[in-house]
Amino acid sequence: MDKILKNIDKQIAANQGKNIFSDNLDDFQFIHETIDLISKTGSLPASAEKILIDYTTEKAIEEFCRINQYYSFDSQSKEDLKKIYTCLLADVIGQRESVEDISKRHYKNLKDWLKKTNSFAEKIYREMPNKVEAVPCSEYSPELQLEIFRFDIHSLIEPVLDIGCGQHGNLAEYIQSCGKEVYGIDRFSFTTANLITADWLEYNYGIKKWGTIISHLGFTNHFVHHNLREDGNYIEYARAYMNILRSLKPGGSFYYTPDLPFIEKYLDKNQFILTKYDLAQREFKSSKITSLK
Repeated sequence: MDKILKNIDKQIAANQGKNIFSDNLDDFQFIHETIDLISKTGSLPASAEKILIDYTTEKAIEEFCRINQYYSFDSQSKEDLKKIYTCLLADVIGQRESVEDISKRHYKNLKDWLKKTNSFAEKIYREMPNKVEAVPCSEYSPELQLEIFRFDIHSLIEPVLDIGCGQHGNLAEYIQSCGKEVYGIDRFSFTTANLITADWLEYNYGIKKWGTIISHLGFTNHFVHHNLREDGNYIEYARAYMNILRSLKPGGSFYYTPDLPFIEKYLDKNQFILTKYDLAQREFKSSKITSLK
């Protein structure tokens, strides 16, 4: 099993940066190790098949998100991708076609899936070269985030939630080291108990549950992106934004950047206090929303 998982990593690495919307999908090929593995793969127990499909789905989504952080994959998208890899595994085990035919159909399925789940992608990448550059997505130091939000960790109301905590949960780990109860959510897989794999549009934030919620260049950055797109999912982002605010305890605060002037102006002033901070050399601000009730 370990050999197969390592091969999956190598196969994904071999296609890194390739433009799946280019006219020539022949650029997407199975590497020699994959072809060799296909020729030797027999039937697998159902438990092993599930491990392979889940692992490959997770790694593929990580790679798509590495290329463009604005890609969004909900639960249904992930289930559809698992079906694609289920078909691929069946083709590999059955070996009723040539490796070339299996490869071409698989990458066409991936292309169609990405067009369906993130329709803006084709508009962006169809005229681009065969290799594309990743849209930058950084994990920032706790010190930088503390400076931006201007809060004292020791005065934060617990529990604390970091939305879009990043693969390493830098800020959540730092806040936890200060003795605070803190959790983080993001689309990555985690081994730490307080970091949760979740889609921030689907996550159940609860009602009056959180003392402090933080999101640095995460949730609201994507909200702005969707609000500017003609096909953006801005309604779901607006719904999630209000769910986040309703999940604050009385006196609790939501700290985020960039700010959201297009929706903040509609907040009930009897329910929320809005505070904004200028950011040096940035066109946007950071915001703090405090719940009064």
